Amino acid sequence: MSDDDQSPISAQMAKQLFADWASAPALVLAVSGGPDSVALMWLAARWRRGLKRGPDLIAVTIDHGLRPEAALEARDVKRLAASLDIPHRTLRWTGAKPKTGLPAAARDARYLLLAKAARSAGASHVLTAHTRDDQAETLLMRMARGSGIAGLAGMARLTERDGIQLARPFLHVAKVQLVATLTKAKIDFATDPSNSDPSYTRPRLRALMPALASEGFDSRNLARLATRLRRADVALELMVDGAERFLALHSPKLPEAIDAGAFAGLAEEIRVRLLLRMIDQVGHEGPAELGKVETLVFAMVQAARSGGKGILLKQTLAGAMITLTHDRLRIVPAPPRRRRVD
Repeated sequence: MSDDDQSPISAQMAKQLFADWASAPALVLAVSGGPDSVALMWLAARWRRGLKRGPDLIAVTIDHGLRPEAALEARDVKRLAASLDIPHRTLRWTGAKPKTGLPAAARDARYLLLAKAARSAGASHVLTAHTRDDQAETLLMRMARGSGIAGLAGMARLTERDGIQLARPFLHVAKVQLVATLTKAKIDFATDPSNSDPSYTRPRLRALMPALASEGFDSRNLARLATRLRRADVALELMVDGAERFLALHSPKLPEAIDAGAFAGLAEEIRVRLLLRMIDQVGHEGPAELGKVETLVFAMVQAARSGGKGILLKQTLAGAMITLTHDRLRIVPAPPRRRRVD
């Protein structure tokens, strides 16, 4: 870790971090009360004061109802927001909580509530305080699941979720630098014990980071890898766009009747991505799983090599019906599944 990683963020650096959103009408700041999000609010407030005209800032805290301390932490955020002249709202995740997959469910609920708050405030973006450390942990989690290039590209600086633009200005900032910023400013923050709870995957990986860093797998290198993979993913998606246009020249009824020879002539990665895209276009059972599409592409290659006539392969996937003959690949909506009657 370099000395720069441990130094407080200067006003000039903050100006660069938030520059993309200087002309936004309003910004929602997702502030949990932890060091990263408190630094987000404090730095955003300082940045906004330096602008002649800038976006309105609204701090929003989500109380998931999972810890009794959360309500007190939300009140602490409200007091700090008031001292920074930032309006604050606390939104609560109500209702029954799942017994399994709780982190993912809490994350989905959090983004839904943040999007709702953004629409209510007329904000164009929700800013979160994800850091370089979070990016590194995300990459490791997805590596463990065997994700493809798109997954290993990690979190993007800007994405759309629930109809709102989600922005992450700190993706290349080390967490320790945010802590150093708050320490210099003498600002307190909360510590969520779930961040070190070994029953969850991310805290377990977090505990491994010092050992991984000693072998070169530090947050800087892992985040750099994610950036490079994102660049490759964007390039591959552009190639898929080109392949789709190429197939359209040979297959006017794309994707209902694709020229099988033209499809087979594409590079394997492009075939997988294009088939995934077309299945998602016509299917009605949600996004297709990458692994299942890869298996399907392999089965198609094997079926084509058989040299048979008639239907070589027929399979349903994610609500799409895929049929391969010696000269045509058809992808159409699959018939609805029959409901089981007990």
